[in-house]
Amino acid sequence: MSESREHDELIDEVERDDAIVGLALRWSAVVLIVLMVSAGGIAYFLFQPEPEPEVQETELAKVEVRTAEEVEIPSVPFTDITQEAGITWSHNNGAQGQKLLPETMGGGCAFFDFDDDGDQDLLLVNSQGWPDDPDETRRKTMPALYRNDGTGHFEDVTAGSGLDVSFYGMGAAIGDYDNDGRPDVYVTAVGPNRLFHNDGEGKFTDVSETAGVAGGDTSWGTSAGWFDYDRDGDLDLFVCNYIEWSRDYDLAQNFQLTGGDRAYGRPQNFEGAFPYLFRNDGEGKFSDVTAQSGLQVRNPATDVPMAKSLGVTFADFDRDGWLDLVVANDTVQNFLFHNKQDGTFQEMGAIAGVAFDMNGAARGAMGIDSAHFRNNDSIGLAIGNFSNEMTALYVSQNSAMQFVDEAISSGLGPNTRLELTFGVFFFDYDLDGRLDLFASNGHLEEDINRVQPSQHYEQSPQLFWNCGSTADTEFLPVPEELLTEDFRKPLVGRGATCADIDNDGDLDVLIMATGQRPRLLRNDQDLGHHWLRFDLEGSDSNRDAIGAEVVVELEDGILRTQVMPTCSYISQRERIVTIGLGDSENVKSVTIHWPDGTTQTVPNVAADTVHTVKQESPVRTDS
Repeated sequence: MSESREHDELIDEVERDDAIVGLALRWSAVVLIVLMVSAGGIAYFLFQPEPEPEVQETELAKVEVRTAEEVEIPSVPFTDITQEAGITWSHNNGAQGQKLLPETMGGGCAFFDFDDDGDQDLLLVNSQGWPDDPDETRRKTMPALYRNDGTGHFEDVTAGSGLDVSFYGMGAAIGDYDNDGRPDVYVTAVGPNRLFHNDGEGKFTDVSETAGVAGGDTSWGTSAGWFDYDRDGDLDLFVCNYIEWSRDYDLAQNFQLTGGDRAYGRPQNFEGAFPYLFRNDGEGKFSDVTAQSGLQVRNPATDVPMAKSLGVTFADFDRDGWLDLVVANDTVQNFLFHNKQDGTFQEMGAIAGVAFDMNGAARGAMGIDSAHFRNNDSIGLAIGNFSNEMTALYVSQNSAMQFVDEAISSGLGPNTRLELTFGVFFFDYDLDGRLDLFASNGHLEEDINRVQPSQHYEQSPQLFWNCGSTADTEFLPVPEELLTEDFRKPLVGRGATCADIDNDGDLDVLIMATGQRPRLLRNDQDLGHHWLRFDLEGSDSNRDAIGAEVVVELEDGILRTQVMPTCSYISQRERIVTIGLGDSENVKSVTIHWPDGTTQTVPNVAADTVHTVKQESPVRTDS
């Protein structure tokens, strides 16, 4: 009985313990839930999202649709008159299949009035066959001197002129270095360069050695130009050198196209070469002042010459009265040498923004020219580049020596990407008062189309019409339907230049082709536009007035151009400057800024006339 009671009491005690445990568990759960709810509330309070701002309606601005200005490219026919004009000469590059690099880099040309009869004569630079060429005729080819009869017909007067010598020529630079009134001829070459003094009556004498401007026996000269860098009244000479080249080294490199065929060499496989600056010391003598003038730029990594120069032009970019120079280099950075007015130059291409493309890469630069193509203080610098590289258009505002490549925004870049451009120059082909741009194109390799379907050895030249800065695109490619077949026909374009060969006021074009005949294109525009031509003669300045600026004021604006024959690629245009006036024929004023820093006003300037202006007593405008 007692055991039964004890058993019942034990069960009651267990049940009471279970009840207590259960109650404790329930209270624990309640407490835990309360804590979790509290924690959640605190977290929500602390981390609650920001309330969304009240939506307020804003009245939208009215959209103004910009409409492009309507422009109409003029129709200007260019007629191939090479045969009709009497030009039968053909360029010989010496190629025999060995693919030596100089064979694909020539040739150059120049317009100049060698006989002082008032019209533009023509020099065509030739190369020659290599010493192992079995054809003696090819080994001894010569340049050609053509005399203009004033109507655009030419007579070959090379024989007996003194220019009838054979060497591997590249380019030409014309300048009256002794101020005797007769233009002298400098020809660059693979090997020693040549300076021919103009003796008058169609005769020239080779004075290269005595003058001291031949350069090295193994140098490879390309573009060259005359300019008065020290403003002493006579012309000095700058010469581009391309690379350190020899035939044996070229052949040993075994350059190849895809597929195993021999190819022309890459400049990256050759060392660079310093240019030359020859200072005119008077009495027919020159001194090589390249090193002391600061023009020898070295590769900072290897200490070898950096330059691989193919093009040069001169301009006073900061308008301080002293000519600066820009050098176009192949596969290495371009140079801008600022004239420090003490006989030295500072290289500032990278600082000025002309050394590289917009991505900081060097391009295969060749031809070059500069001009005030917007008819204001800004100056443009055009540089032709390799295939799949746009032609550059570096533009500097207000003499700032700070350039921006506006090739894309101007419309020039996208339309030049495929072409391999050698010669480029500004000229007003339709005489509307705005400078247009010409490009001479051609590839290096005959078989390039086999490995690059977008490329061709022979390429059409290009003409870009300047429609003005108020339009969305400044430079419009002249479409095929507005160009004659004579102009569009492909060729292996190299040097190119322009001049008024028939004295009708507009500018005609000559294109050189490596290993082929040149092409002379007569400008047959008939738009009724007016023009001015100026033939300047310096007295205190160099007699050729190279570096002078002509400023023409019209009722509706100002036009300015520089006397600068050096342009394009291994070529030179006429020294006389042509200024298109468009529909204007009333000239308010003409001012000449001479290279020595003086100015001169030319009174009573009539349109549609060639004006010969001699430098008069100075009115100095600088210090």
